[in-house]
Formats: sequence, C-alpha cells, structure tokens
Amino acid sequence: MLCSLSLTSSSSSYPPAKSLKPHHLSPSPHPSRYIKFRTAHHENLRYLKAIGVIDPNSKPRQFHAPDAISHILATLKFLESKGFLETDFARLTFLCPELLSLNFDITDIEPVFQFLTDDLHASAQESRGLVVKCPRLLFSDVEYFLRPTLNYLRQLGVAKLNVPSNLNAHLLNIRVEQMQARFEFLRSIGFSHDEAANICGRLPAIFGYSIENNLRPKVEYLVDEMKRSLDELKEFPQYFAFSLEKKIMPRHLHLKRRNAKIKLNRMLLWSDGRFYAKWK
Repeated sequence: MLCSLSLTSSSSSYPPAKSLKPHHLSPSPHPSRYIKFRTAHHENLRYLKAIGVIDPNSKPRQFHAPDAISHILATLKFLESKGFLETDFARLTFLCPELLSLNFDITDIEPVFQFLTDDLHASAQESRGLVVKCPRLLFSDVEYFLRPTLNYLRQLGVAKLNVPSNLNAHLLNIRVEQMQARFEFLRSIGFSHDEAANICGRLPAIFGYSIENNLRPKVEYLVDEMKRSLDELKEFPQYFAFSLEKKIMPRHLHLKRRNAKIKLNRMLLWSDGRFYAKWK
C-alpha cells in the first residue's frame, strides 16, 4: 500500500454543507423557496449557515454585518459562475478564509482561472476540480509561482496536469525551488541529469516528499541494509512512495530470514496476502 504523501491537503474537517439552493446563486430549475439574492439579512445568514460557510453554532453577536454578508454572497456568486457547486463553498472558505474578508476582491483570483484555462488547458470542470482539491491555488501568484512550476514539470515530461487529481493539484502548488531541491538530491547520490529527470517524471509525487525524513532514509536503507544497487531505483522509482517502517522494512526482513531476494517491484507491489503466501 502506498504511503501517505505530504502533498495531500489538510485533514482538518470543515463544516458539512447542506443541500440548499438559493435563487441568487444557482441556475437550478428548483431554487430554494425562501432565498433570493437581495433577501433580508437574517435570511442571508440562514443560507450561509445552511451551506456551512458560517458556523451554524455561531451566536447572533458574531454575525457579520450586512455589507460583509453581501460581499460574501457576491464572492460565492462569482465562484459559481466559474463552475463551482454550492457544496464546494464550505471547503473553499474553510481552507481559504481570505474569501470571506471585506478586503478580498474577485480580481485577485481571476488570473488563476485564466492560467488554468490558457496555460494548463483545463476545462471549467477540470479547473474546479483542481481548486477544490487544493484551494490555496486561488492565492498563488501566476507569474512567479504557477507558470514556472508548470513549465518545470513539463520539461521533466510530466503530462496531463489538467486532470483534477489530488496529486496534480498539489504539484501545481509547489514552488520550483522546492522541486529543484529534490532533483538535486537525486543528482547528489549518483544519478545523471537525465536519470534524475526520468525518475521525477515517472514519480512526480517525489516533489512532495521530505528529503531528510523520506528520501534519504530510504536510499540509505536500500544501500546499507538491503545491499541493493541504486540502479534498481531507475527501474522502480515508486520505491520512494512506500512506507519504510510499514512496508519496506518488514518485507525485506521477511525475505532475509528466508534467504530470498526478489526485485523491488515484486517485493512491494504484491498485496500482503499474495506476498506472505508466496514467501511463507
């Protein structure tokens, strides 16, 4: 089983959204019966609490002023125009509370959507999927952050970055300098430029792994304890994606006790049932 990547988003929970479609935010043929764009203040609050943007347990004195509520509703309307769903709003505002600020302007994030369309060639739904998986993309600078990262990944042969996977979303949100550090680590342990590029292209998740807590310990264990050549990483760079403590070490020791040695991919890709049945 692949180990958890540091690329994954925060595991903190956010308020669950209820299905309640206001007329002012949705072209749905079945709008809410009681919410319209310019409703009374308490009805707007009721709606925002129902979809999880405002804490349902908040007390009246904590309620936002009417102008702030109107600003939030305008922001949600803009997001919906970009293809986002009502059920996305709780996650987006929980992970990006800036969206709820009176200082927030939708023009601040419009360049990101332009980048996703023009540079990444993502459809509206693909753009939505990427942002939902990594909301911090909304506040990433296009010129100095997103575009250089995209170009670097493409140079390494990483393709289909428009596919809204968790990995792609978080790859786009990694600075080039951080990726180059992982690349240079591979060069420092003996891989050529092309070999390091090939490994990164085949396992782009490597850019989210810690050098000191993940990559280096696994390389040292491979060479010092398993007595294997680094050349095996050229064939199976996915080695880095497995947990050292939970998968690599137990299986290596199991094989060592049986005086058996098999290729890394067979050692790690087989299910526990198949592996331990084969090497009883």
